[in-house]
Amino acid sequence: MTDGTRSERTHDDIPSGRTAVVIGGGLAGITAALALADAGVRVTLLEGRPRLGGLAFSFQRGDLTVDNGQHVYLRCCTAYRWFLDRIEGAELAPLQNRLDVPVLDLAKPEGRRLGRLRRDPLPVPLHLGRSLAVYPHLSLAERAKIGRAALALRGLDLADPSLDAQDFGSWLAAHGQSARAVEALWDLVGVATLNAVAGDASLGLAAMVFKTGLLSDPGAADIGWAHVPLGELHDRLARKALDSAGVRTEVRTRVTSVSTNENGSWNVQVPGETLTADAVVLAVAQREAHDLLPAGALDAPENLLDIGTAPILNVHVVYDRTVLTKPFFAALGTPVQWVFDRTHASGLREGQYLALSQSAAQDEIDAPVAELRERYLPELERLLPAARGAEVKDFFVTRERTATFAPTPGVGRLRPGARTKAPGLYLAGAWTATGWPATMESAVRSGVSAADAALGTLGRPRPRHLFEFEEAA
Repeated sequence: MTDGTRSERTHDDIPSGRTAVVIGGGLAGITAALALADAGVRVTLLEGRPRLGGLAFSFQRGDLTVDNGQHVYLRCCTAYRWFLDRIEGAELAPLQNRLDVPVLDLAKPEGRRLGRLRRDPLPVPLHLGRSLAVYPHLSLAERAKIGRAALALRGLDLADPSLDAQDFGSWLAAHGQSARAVEALWDLVGVATLNAVAGDASLGLAAMVFKTGLLSDPGAADIGWAHVPLGELHDRLARKALDSAGVRTEVRTRVTSVSTNENGSWNVQVPGETLTADAVVLAVAQREAHDLLPAGALDAPENLLDIGTAPILNVHVVYDRTVLTKPFFAALGTPVQWVFDRTHASGLREGQYLALSQSAAQDEIDAPVAELRERYLPELERLLPAARGAEVKDFFVTRERTATFAPTPGVGRLRPGARTKAPGLYLAGAWTATGWPATMESAVRSGVSAADAALGTLGRPRPRHLFEFEEAA
């Protein structure tokens, strides 16, 4: 598309062959577009924003390149790892050699105390045994009960639909977990991955996170993160891969309607132009998908509106000197959750830039910047003694009010699959029925599922490399 007058495009304007329009340029849409193009489908990808990447993006703040929020993935995120390989970005977002999470605790009367969650090269569940045995933030009795709860969790059947109706917090309490154990371990991991505290999270989704990440393979929870701005991966490299695959990518292009033709193909309306296609993938947020769905496409389209959302707040602090010598840490006994060093990735040449990722931030998402500054700077000084004499060169926040779908009990029955009742129309997004919470992994998996369904309808073979991540899982 170009600026100026736009006209209607029909199949007469396009060489013969199967065509698809993917609506939404986040990870789900990018994945679906790449997968379809790799199978020989001619794809147009439409994104309303001026960039690709969805809610995992970067922006400029003076000389800084800032991610809107800190994103990580785990070794068990085989689909997202496939995505990184596909866009030739894996070396820019490496994994830890071995899980190692420093955990600073400010709740103890004796003051700041450091513990670690790390694995040994032993089979599950022994890989975490030594770490938990000496974890200083829990009593000996609490550590023993955690082991028993982990074994019970490992025995749950993730295919059991009744798990979705229960909340994780009640299950933990029933299995002897104290409030301190929930804070110091279960929520330490769960809030960051589910974007909800245990009492607000579906047991089904929580069990999936812990069984897959901590209780499946010794290296499953090794952490990876981008050592470059997210825009380098999800926009620049993704766009390069799309271009190489022959995908026509249009940003700043918002779709206003999706409808069928008499011949069974699809019309996708954008301002000043109508595109036609054999298949359409809606890879947008659930509420936008609801508004674009034609009548009869889902049995209960109102379910999409019942899928709640949860916010994430990110606090960004630039100091005049180095105050943190580790790449990241987690915190207890303080409002601070996870802190990451983003100095190198942001392009900062002097001082240090820290990003605080605050999940399940319903109580703070609309707080004024001045209030957040008063709350978090003293906490960072408590956690990092070197920050006490450092000058704060910049302090700002980024807010994602609808960062993820809310993983509440019962959400599983609301999440639709990739297929709709309208032939040729498919859904993608982290909120669809991937079995995962709202993560980058879920988004990529949803794009694969939508592409797979579309290829079946279009009569195109599945690209073998598209499903390599399933073999690696």
